[in-house]
Amino acid sequence: QVQLVESGGGLVQPGGSLRLSCAASGRNFSQHAMGWFRQAPGKAREFVGALSWNRGSLYDDSVKGRFTVSRDRANNTVYLQMDSLKPDDTAVYYCVADRHPYGLATFRMYNYGYRGQGTQVTVSS
Repeated sequence: QVQLVESGGGLVQPGGSLRLSCAASGRNFSQHAMGWFRQAPGKAREFVGALSWNRGSLYDDSVKGRFTVSRDRANNTVYLQMDSLKPDDTAVYYCVADRHPYGLATFRMYNYGYRGQGTQVTVSS
């Protein structure tokens, strides 16, 4: 059974940093696109950033230059480094993985066949 388990969320002050982790199990995702979405209260789920199966990456304009997605292929883990956090970044953050190998990063949720349960990130003073 495939599982994506996020961790690292919490409360942080504006301007601060957090690093989210997503540990995958049940399948080797080292050659799959993986990434992150988020959903704030009362808002639709939105794309944050993702890595293609090779080294390509894609980010939403709202997080470019502040957030970085990286991966550890050997440990089947993907990370989201979040710097210069703003109150608008408050949301539940979800890890996603493409069901098929050798895929490209995309902002379309339906391209990802797997999703974690999410971790809460709150940016507030």
